[in-house]
Amino acid sequence: MTRVAAIDCGTNSIRLLVADATVSDSASGAGSTGELVDLDRRMVIVRLGQGVDRTGRLAPEALARTFAACREYAAVIKEYGAERLRFVATSASRDAENRDEFVRGVLDILGVEPEVISGDQEAEFSFTGATRELTGRDDLAKPFLVVDIGGGSTEFVVGDAHVRAARSVDVGCVRMTERHLVHEGHVSDPPTEAETASMRADIERALDLAEETVPLREAHTLVGLAGSVTTLSAIHQDLPEYDSAAIHHSRIPYARVREITGWLLRSTHAERAAIPSMHPGRVDVIGAGALVLQSIMERVGAEEVVVSEHDILDGIAWSVA
Repeated sequence: MTRVAAIDCGTNSIRLLVADATVSDSASGAGSTGELVDLDRRMVIVRLGQGVDRTGRLAPEALARTFAACREYAAVIKEYGAERLRFVATSASRDAENRDEFVRGVLDILGVEPEVISGDQEAEFSFTGATRELTGRDDLAKPFLVVDIGGGSTEFVVGDAHVRAARSVDVGCVRMTERHLVHEGHVSDPPTEAETASMRADIERALDLAEETVPLREAHTLVGLAGSVTTLSAIHQDLPEYDSAAIHHSRIPYARVREITGWLLRSTHAERAAIPSMHPGRVDVIGAGALVLQSIMERVGAEEVVVSEHDILDGIAWSVA
């Protein structure tokens, strides 16, 4: 058993997982098996990607929020005595001109350099984290299509026991919101029909790019990851608060995704903020994230999406173990 820590720093949030990992060789010789037992799993909305699509740089206030979260996580990692730590940084820090400033800050606080991974690497970690528990189930047809809808990018991975094809495209809830719904520093409340149509066209172009590499329509089970998808599950279930256990491996029919997305894009900031399971940091970007999911489901003809709380963060932890 190895006690590991994994940090996933994305465009919108930074997340920590501390877990005990047990890895052993499979008796069948088909590779390694094992178990990942959570000790601490937490998230802070830091909006690291604030303005990156427009300026090409990480904003000073975004860096300050991220470094504050890193200091909190350093204390947690020390408390649990994790033996190994891996810090993975995704879309926002890939795109930024001043990412060296980000790297230096993380190294000073946590003692490790953030690995600014490629979109393809990001997709591999997401697939491993999301499907390791699903591969033995006979109620879910393979291959899987795993979609990780982040703040700045969305990863598409098709595979069964192993990845067949993967692609990352620059469409995410923060990027779409900032590109189409922000005017003079304010988010449209609610978006106009023209703004929604513009956002939808952008998403469709991104899906065209993804489909050049990944056979999206060949998948038989759609698995959705990250905050936009899990929040939709909480809304679908009318949860009185965010409940990871209730959300993990829940299923949302397409009709409900479309219904909820339509409401989110017609609602005001105050109406969305009043949803009991809504994280305050997602209020302004959840409509865009939901539209990405709806568009994906329509493209692949998915009747439902299987929601996973286990994603890139778990994949990172397995890679450390």
